[in-house]
Amino acid sequence: MTLGELARRLECPVEGDAAIEIRRVAKIEEAGPGDLTFLANPKYASKLASTRASAVIMNGEAGSLRDAVPCAVIRSQSPYLTFARAAQVLSPDKPPAAGVHSLASIAPDARIDPTATVSAFAVIGSGATIGARTIVHPHVVIGDGTAIGADCILHAHVSIRERCTIGARVIVQNGAVVGSDGYGFAQRADGSHEKIPQRAPVVIEDDVEIGANTTIDRPAVGETRIKAGTKIDNLVQIAHGVVLGKNVLLAAQVGIAGSTVVGDNVVFGGQVGVGGHLTIGDGVKAAGQTGITNSVDAGAFISGYPAIANSEWRRSSAVFRKLPDMRKQLRALEERLRKLEEK
Repeated sequence: MTLGELARRLECPVEGDAAIEIRRVAKIEEAGPGDLTFLANPKYASKLASTRASAVIMNGEAGSLRDAVPCAVIRSQSPYLTFARAAQVLSPDKPPAAGVHSLASIAPDARIDPTATVSAFAVIGSGATIGARTIVHPHVVIGDGTAIGADCILHAHVSIRERCTIGARVIVQNGAVVGSDGYGFAQRADGSHEKIPQRAPVVIEDDVEIGANTTIDRPAVGETRIKAGTKIDNLVQIAHGVVLGKNVLLAAQVGIAGSTVVGDNVVFGGQVGVGGHLTIGDGVKAAGQTGITNSVDAGAFISGYPAIANSEWRRSSAVFRKLPDMRKQLRALEERLRKLEEK
């Protein structure tokens, strides 16, 4: 594809030779002839002069850097987003042929759109529905009464349990489980535990992505809901009755305990832990390994355990490193004070 054609599809202007052939996208350090790269972070600007890429995507305000660029330029106000779209154009998915494989196990009353793909060894339960152009890869299990929307991709070994609802354009990566039993037990008089039946559904709204080996539990009553546009990384645990808002980002190994409500546009770094029955306001950001034990107001940026404002945590961290020396100083002062008092 020529650079000019690619730029037209990206709706961005070109500076330089629009007739250059572009074959793929690449990192700025690794790109060669025929490659398209991008500059979204100014700290990589020094690499522009030595890049061998045929073209680079740059911010329209980066005019002062133009003389340092030895190649053609696609101008964009959001270079990283444009780069992502360029990657989609240059490396489009090749969906498998529609139809149901002869080795799939399909309940007689399951409804599968004729444009959907169901691969070998997939299992689709009674009353389940599969939407248009959805792709079900091998060894996926879809429970009774579950509804899967249009244009979804369920990768190998995904399990969608009974009576769950999956919206449109949802991607579920390998090994993820949606609708597993919530962790609910009532203590008996003798100290043992009675299992509370977990029968309520999980609802995944449109344009959600769920990472590999992530688990999303169903509750005993009510529902667990993941709202539209949320992106969940690998190895995340979402407990029963949790509600995640729109466009939430959860990095790997986040754990959210039961019945917590997370607002829209929240971002949790890796290994963030959230207690149960809390409310996390819209736009909250939590740095990696933050432990959230109380509800958090909208817009807060928090860190540490127990979670406090990020600015306070950073100041506290600087003090933590000095505590051993401060302890020595305190003991020395106490000793001097004792001697003075004796005199």
